[in-house]
Amino acid sequence: MTGPRAPADVLVPAEAAAGPRRGLGVRAPAVLLIPAGLAVAFLVLPLAGLLFRAPWSTLPQRLAEPGVLTALLLSLRTASLATVVCVVLGVPLAWLLARVRFPGRRVVKALVTVPLVLPPVVGGLALLLLLGRNGLIGRYPYQWFGYSIPFTTTAVVIAEAFVALPFLVIAVEGALRGADDRYEEAAATLGASRFTTFRRVTLPLVAPGIVAGATLCWARALGEFGATIMFAGSFPGTTRTMPVAVYLTLETDLDGAIVLSLVLLLVSVGILVSLRDRWVSSA
Repeated sequence: MTGPRAPADVLVPAEAAAGPRRGLGVRAPAVLLIPAGLAVAFLVLPLAGLLFRAPWSTLPQRLAEPGVLTALLLSLRTASLATVVCVVLGVPLAWLLARVRFPGRRVVKALVTVPLVLPPVVGGLALLLLLGRNGLIGRYPYQWFGYSIPFTTTAVVIAEAFVALPFLVIAVEGALRGADDRYEEAAATLGASRFTTFRRVTLPLVAPGIVAGATLCWARALGEFGATIMFAGSFPGTTRTMPVAVYLTLETDLDGAIVLSLVLLLVSVGILVSLRDRWVSSA
């Protein structure tokens, strides 16, 4: 025997019960379409000009040049190492900012975002004054071991990590704030230590955010120029990354600079494709 049926006026479709679907089926006014179209053109047309001007007939030969491959491999290696550094340092920092209240928390959050607005050249100069031969910290490795950090591959990794770390911290902190902390509370009530809860519960919950943040971090490190050339210089095979090679090649060979730029553009498009599913799922 079944209970009484609900009145027809209280029966709602499943889509309505799920809540309003914002922004779907709305006709955009022309006053918004025009500036939106101009914004898209402003972003796309320069890239189209790069593709239009590319020396397609000699592209294979230029890509096979030793300097291109050397710069590309160096960029991939240093960007990957910088991303590892950012993940090791950034994930714990993001967890502290998202989960722990401590004195000066707002100041720390503000300082983390400074590299986002700081001109990269200024960041490179700051690193040079800190880690150079006469720097606040760099003088000691040079005096004790004769090792100078600037103008080495290590300097490239440090410069790239400096400018890319905020991207990872912001992404992971946002993922932590959006994650349901009831799972962490349940693990704590079952006797799990804080580290075990972090490793077995928190990290799997925010893994997509870590992957997305690390991907953006890697892309930012790959495209870093200002801090790298200021702190690491431009030595072939040691510190001459792809962006630096583009800048130097532009002075003597425009087509060569375009080819190097196309390589970086291809890598950037690959990053966008890798993040597409995450963006679509969150839309």
